[in-house]
Amino acid sequence: MTKEAEGKSFGEILEAADKLSLEEQEALIDVLSRRAADRRRDLLGRDIREARREFKEGQVRAATPDDILSEILS
Repeated sequence: MTKEAEGKSFGEILEAADKLSLEEQEALIDVLSRRAADRRRDLLGRDIREARREFKEGQVRAATPDDILSEILS
C-alpha cells in the first residue's frame, strides 16, 4: 500500500473515486481490474509451485477424479 493510501479508509477512497470524471473512473476500473488479474495469476502460480514441490517431495500422490471420488465415498 502506498503511503498516500495507508491512512485512507475504503469509504474515503470510494469518495475520492466519485470525484473523478467518468473517463477517469473507467480508466481506474481498467487499471484495478488488470492489477487484480495479475494478483490472481501470481497467487495461482504460487499454488502451482507449492503443489509441484509437495508432489516432488512425496507429500501428495497423483490421482484421477475417480480415485478421489472413491476415496471420499469409502
